[in-house]
Amino acid sequence: MIATLARGNQRVAGTMDADGRDFLNSPPAKTVRFGGCVAETLEKARHGDTNDYELLKHQLVDPEIKDAQLISWLQEFRSCVTQLTKDHEQLVYTILRVPWADRCQAVVDEYLAFLGNLVSAQTVFLCACLKMAVSLFTPNLPRSFDRSHQALQLIVRYVPSTSRFLVPILQDNFPFVQKSSRTLECYVHNLLRVTVYLPSIRRDVLELVVGKLLKLDVSTSRAEMEDAEEHAQKEEVQEQLEEGLFDMVGDEDMSADRPARTSVMVHPVAERLDVLMVVLMAYIKDVCHVDGTRITTRTKELFKDLLSVFEKLILPTHASSHVQYILFYLCSFRLALAEAFLDYLWKILQNPSWPAVLRQTAAGYLGSFLARAKFVPVLTLRACLDLLLSWIHRYIDSQDNGSRQVCCDISLHGPFYAACQAVFYTLIFRHRAILEANMKKGLEYLQGLNLERVVMCQLNPLKVCLPSVTTMFAAFTRKYQVVFCYTIIERNNRQVLPVVRSSAGGDGVSTNINPLDSFFPFDPYLLKRSGQLIEPLYQVWEEPSDTDVSLFSTSLKKELWEDEDDFLGGETPHTEGILGVTPSSFGSNICSVGSPPFSHQQQF
Repeated sequence: MIATLARGNQRVAGTMDADGRDFLNSPPAKTVRFGGCVAETLEKARHGDTNDYELLKHQLVDPEIKDAQLISWLQEFRSCVTQLTKDHEQLVYTILRVPWADRCQAVVDEYLAFLGNLVSAQTVFLCACLKMAVSLFTPNLPRSFDRSHQALQLIVRYVPSTSRFLVPILQDNFPFVQKSSRTLECYVHNLLRVTVYLPSIRRDVLELVVGKLLKLDVSTSRAEMEDAEEHAQKEEVQEQLEEGLFDMVGDEDMSADRPARTSVMVHPVAERLDVLMVVLMAYIKDVCHVDGTRITTRTKELFKDLLSVFEKLILPTHASSHVQYILFYLCSFRLALAEAFLDYLWKILQNPSWPAVLRQTAAGYLGSFLARAKFVPVLTLRACLDLLLSWIHRYIDSQDNGSRQVCCDISLHGPFYAACQAVFYTLIFRHRAILEANMKKGLEYLQGLNLERVVMCQLNPLKVCLPSVTTMFAAFTRKYQVVFCYTIIERNNRQVLPVVRSSAGGDGVSTNINPLDSFFPFDPYLLKRSGQLIEPLYQVWEEPSDTDVSLFSTSLKKELWEDEDDFLGGETPHTEGILGVTPSSFGSNICSVGSPPFSHQQQF
């Protein structure tokens, strides 16, 4: 039986057996060879005789088919392509399943010629041809990737309307995010490559890629990623200790032989996300640069597309940790881009027609970007602070009119509180940059912001902002005698704070330390490989000096002692655990080029 099948396979490839035995009762040899007989076979099938027709389909799927035979059939199919109507869709689908991309160049050329004829004469098979090409996007030989794009470019040339059919196919064929890093990497790489020769679908493709990355990003918390990495580091140290790499008796140069720390993320979701962020950032760089030179027009067009994707997908997504850094990275290419991004966020914040939650999120992005982006110069920083403080003071004017008591209501004043927190957070990170060039002028600038009025107003922003932010803000403003916050902080601590019932049920309650549901989008970047691109652009948190810490404690006690309000005598100020804490996000349950123009200060 095995010998019979082997001889049959030889005949499929166009070679006759010496004994003339048929393969599985196949027709005579003259119909097996199909030399100039494909059109004849199609005609027979039209009249009901399907024996040769079925044999042809069977031979097309034979893995042992020779290049010469395949070229011959493809030439015949090209000559009768007008006959390949929808009635022959099974035959066409069989041809499209032929593994052609990894064959010799002659086969590839003939297959592409057939493909061009097919989509020109029978547009009914356009989507099937597109699916075939896209199916080659997953792990394969590199030359298969190139040939899949050759096929797509050929189809686009023959059918100009291809783009509107291609986008849904790209969406439907996107691998599940649980697939291997290599599978996702190959697909996203090829997906982005399509936009090079089909720029009309770039925004759609970017939306697709960013949407998938966001799903990965929010599917696991920062804490889970950090815990996995910390656990892996402990295990690595333990293994090294067990191997004696840290034996003090050993060779002093032993450390040189220690294995280098891997750049692979331990957490599987973090690893997939890291791989895809590397691909996307490489794409951004390649689009914006040619031979190392940035092309302004291309950069601006990409910025517009990514800003659109940001508004549609990233801005409304709460607690994403990494995907938003694609804007951070792109903005580092040119100051005008960073200023345009800041201007965009500012316009959202001060526009009452936007939903309050998105205005608050925009404020979080604004403050976090100003605080963390090293490439934002002091001049731009001050321009943004001027805008924010001008808007904040006008808001206070609108509330402190003396006609009514103003209450600390987040549902009414959420954007105001978010703007105040953005200012406080920015100044915590960047006040040294403002002061270091010229201390006297820097202090005059900070005093001119009239921060005292902000913290003393009836809206009481220090009560609503994150405790870590208010604490650090109070420390630096007290150090430079810009504003004194400790009395207000302590008064706020003595008042009854909003509480939330424990999610575990029962009578347990806990203090809501994040009533604004704040998060800082540019908190430290955790992914290793893509993080190498972010690290030189990123302003890390610098812990306050011992002088700052002692100053905090003494000044708080002094202000409380001198305060005229009748505080409860002998009670210790609540200062424990509020020093040395990086201002950062808390958990949540809710899953124009140029500097911002001064004219915006007149808007409210």
